[in-house]
Amino acid sequence: MQQMCNGAIENGVREIGFTDHYDLHHNEECRNYLKIDSWIVELERVRAEFDGRLIIRASIELGEPHIFQKEGQAMLARYPFDYTLGSLHWVGEETIFDPNYFKKRQPKEAFTLFFEELERMTRLGGFDILSHFDVIARTAHQVYGSYDPRDYEECIRPVLKNCVERGIALDINTKGLRTKMGQLTPNENTLRWYVEMGGERVTLGSDSHQPKYVGAGCEDALGAAQAAGLKYLTYFEERKAKLVPIELPVISH
Repeated sequence: MQQMCNGAIENGVREIGFTDHYDLHHNEECRNYLKIDSWIVELERVRAEFDGRLIIRASIELGEPHIFQKEGQAMLARYPFDYTLGSLHWVGEETIFDPNYFKKRQPKEAFTLFFEELERMTRLGGFDILSHFDVIARTAHQVYGSYDPRDYEECIRPVLKNCVERGIALDINTKGLRTKMGQLTPNENTLRWYVEMGGERVTLGSDSHQPKYVGAGCEDALGAAQAAGLKYLTYFEERKAKLVPIELPVISH
């Protein structure tokens, strides 16, 4: 955490959120990786060390929260998190990070299955931010060579509808810019649909995993948000959302 905080300061980021994974799928190799008690101790330590220099938010990334609802809510009760991410990494028994998921399917089937599961996840809700909306595109690009969300608009819009109705913010995730895919997830097209449907809550996530990437690509994400017609960024503190004009300094998780 100390290295990530130093990376944030070096990269000019004023506020970050630690969003370590809490994954429980029985096929997940990192299942139960998060040791929350030691995580809390370290978070409080860096908050004290960087006090006055960096705002540090506490968060957690819940994998498949609609499937592991009981476990996820129990974890949230253990600490006053500032916000929660909901992530979909598995479709049934298959992870969307495995190229084989795509090699045995045509693009239409592969993406439809993912977005239908994402619709079920967002319909149940229970989290604050939907992380990396179409993260499936990262691996799909390796197999199919391209991805255009306009090909799956009929599957995407129901997910956006759930987010709007339940106040779930969209994480404009920049990690895709650091891959051969070269896209934000979601990109400007999806963000425009979100705005058309009444959505206004977005956060910026560099999905950094390494200090040098803290805040990486957030200016691109900010530009896409503005181009799509979004007027605010959403900040969270103690699970309460605050919308601020988009011109203010950015947050990254």
